[in-house]
This record gives sequence, C-alpha cells and structure tokens, in this order.
Amino acid sequence: MNKKSLTFSLVLLLGANLFSQNLDINGYVRTYFGVLANDNYDYSINQNTLDLKLKRTDDIVSFFANPYVYQYPNQDAQLGLREAYVDMYFNSMDLRIGKQQIIWGKADGMFITDIVSPKDLGEFLLRDFDEIRTGITSMKANYYLGDNTLEMVWVPTFTPTIMPEETSIWSRIPEFPLPITINESQKEIPGRLENSEGFVKFSGMSSLLDYEIMAGIMWDDDPTLHITPIVTIDNPTPTGLMLSPIHHPLTLAGGSFSSELGGVILRGEGAYYMGKQFSASNPDQMNLPTRLFEKDYAHYLVGTDFSIGTTRFSTQFIQRAILDYDESIIQEEFDNTMTFLANRTFLQETLTLQLFGYVGLNNEDALIRPSLTYDVADGFEVLAGANLFIRNEDSENTGLFGHYDDNDMVYLKMKYSF
Repeated sequence: MNKKSLTFSLVLLLGANLFSQNLDINGYVRTYFGVLANDNYDYSINQNTLDLKLKRTDDIVSFFANPYVYQYPNQDAQLGLREAYVDMYFNSMDLRIGKQQIIWGKADGMFITDIVSPKDLGEFLLRDFDEIRTGITSMKANYYLGDNTLEMVWVPTFTPTIMPEETSIWSRIPEFPLPITINESQKEIPGRLENSEGFVKFSGMSSLLDYEIMAGIMWDDDPTLHITPIVTIDNPTPTGLMLSPIHHPLTLAGGSFSSELGGVILRGEGAYYMGKQFSASNPDQMNLPTRLFEKDYAHYLVGTDFSIGTTRFSTQFIQRAILDYDESIIQEEFDNTMTFLANRTFLQETLTLQLFGYVGLNNEDALIRPSLTYDVADGFEVLAGANLFIRNEDSENTGLFGHYDDNDMVYLKMKYSF
C-alpha cells in the first residue's frame, strides 16, 4: 500500500473512531473472479473490494460517506469515495450538499431520464448499478408539497462518463482505414459558473399513478468524436485521422410513470434531447465520418413487471429516434432494444436463479446474463454467473453488444455484508 493509500486509511479509521458512539457502519467485502471463454482462459477480472457506508444522524443534520477500495493482484489499492454528503432537514424541505448519487426514472438497466449522475463504463454495463453510477459534487433541495416533491439539483462542475482505457477489453475505439491520433486537449470543461449544470424534477404519487416530470441543462456525459483528416500541402490525400473527443451542451425534458393494474405494473419513461451531435459520413473525404449534424432525438421506453407463481418477470422495449434525420448520419434513425428479466427463488428464498438480457433488435445482437445466488449464511452469499455476448454474423454492423462477441465469460463472486 502506497503513502496515499495509507494516509487515506488512517484518516478513515481516525474519523470512524471519533464518531464511533453515534456512527452506523455497514458495508461489504467481496472477491470477484472472472475468466474469459477463449482458448487461453484469460482472466477478465480478479478483484477484491471493501465497501463501507458510514452514517451519523443528529437532530436536524446527518452525515453519510461511502468510501471503497478496489484491489487487484500485484497492484496498489485503488481508493475512492463514491459519496460523501451532509443532509439538513427543515419543516418542508431537505437539503443535501456534497458528493452524491442521484437516481431518477423508472427504467431497469437503461439511462433515459436517469442522467444526473454520470456513469463508470470501465467494465461496460457489467458492474452493479450502484457502482456504474458515479457520485457528483452537487447541491440538491427537496421541497415537499403533500404527496408531491419538487427536487432541484445544481452541479457546479461537470463530471464526464468514465470510459474504458484504450488497452481494456471493453475499449470501443472505432476502426478506421487510416492511422489515428487521439487529441484530448479539448475534452475538459473549464470549472466556471457558466459551465455548471442544473436539473429540476416534480414527482407525484397517488393510489393509481406514480409520475415524474423533469428537465435539465447539462453537458453531454459521453464525448462526441470530432474526426479531422491529417493532410499536407503537398498531398491532399489523408494520411491519418485526428480524433478529438469533445463534450457538447444538451438540453432535455422528460418524465416517467408507473401504475399497477390487476397485479401487473406498467412503466413508461421518455426524454426529448436537444442539441445532440451525430457523426455523418463525408463523400468528399473517402466517406469517413468527418462531419457532424446537430439533431434533436427522443429516447423512450415502455415496460411491464408481473409474476407467474413464484417467478417474477420484467420486460422493456426501448427506442431512440433521431428527428429530422439525414441519411449520411452513421447512427440509425431508429435504434430499438429490448430487455427481459426472469427471477425465481428456491429453498426458502436462499437460492435465487435469474436471467437478465439486453437484445439489440436492429442488429440482432444481445447480452445474456444468467446467474445463480446462494445465501450460505446470514450476510454471506456466493454468486456464479456468465456474461454471454451474441453477434449476428450476417449483419454488417456488430451492434453495441455484438462488438464484444469475444468477451464471453464466467465469473464467481463471494460477498460478505455486515
């Protein structure tokens, strides 16, 4: 453990000792081991995790922190702070200040109106969702109006999506016929008041319907690749490409709802995004995607949850539609995806069998995730599962999931919660 890790640990232990009389401490220890289903059975992951949740509550103020440690063999421990905030409680309003995860919407496994907290895609979509969402330093105020809540969020500094490293098996740099150079000099958003983000959500609840209405002014968490041909005065034919990831501003408005009818839960969610940059091919430059079009798009889903006997099912249909579409845009006008979930418990709910999957309807690709969880003892569970990526060999486009066709894996998690 290096000096930074040791200092962090000492400060954490000292703080826990100072507040120990009124401090609630829980969390988990986990070992996570995965193997790729290739000829060499390479390790996909070999990780040990310590995740702590510390909370102290006084009369009108509470404190919460979620530090964590990821440790990989032969590497220094990676320390992080997922959340660290203070809550203040008033008669009809709560105020939360600090680093926090903010979760909106009704979707399972998708991000439509759930866009306040950026994502960590270092392992694609395979992490638990409380690990995929990253905390952001922000101020959130909840104002209560009977059964309704008005929530306002101010994010002073932009935090982007964490993308996989270039050498990662989850990296998805597009393939080009020319050598590429990556220029990240324009990727950062300066920390100024004018560059801050703001969101607002109104949610209501009744016996028939739960709903949310939201809007936001933000930066696109996922950068747009600006692609510039590299040419010389003597030779106008491109000899390479300069890739510059740049974040652009977005404005959006949307909402979600859920309702129960005869034991079946119906869900819906949608958002209208304004000002998204889409890559387009350029016939004047070898049909390379060196042009950008600014378009609005709609992203929405409908879903249902129901049970048959002791088996719980969930399905969703998701569509993204680009408005005022241009045929030269690389992305398809309509992108259609489905998700499904089947979950059943056995042995007095100590054994859980689950099947979850994403299906890309445009390219007939998929990610299928079967798992089996056994509660060995109080707080201790063992989970075995697989991540199976399916690609349609007859399709010209691999699709989001088919791109990782070589990353099929099996994994084992052993987790003790306290």
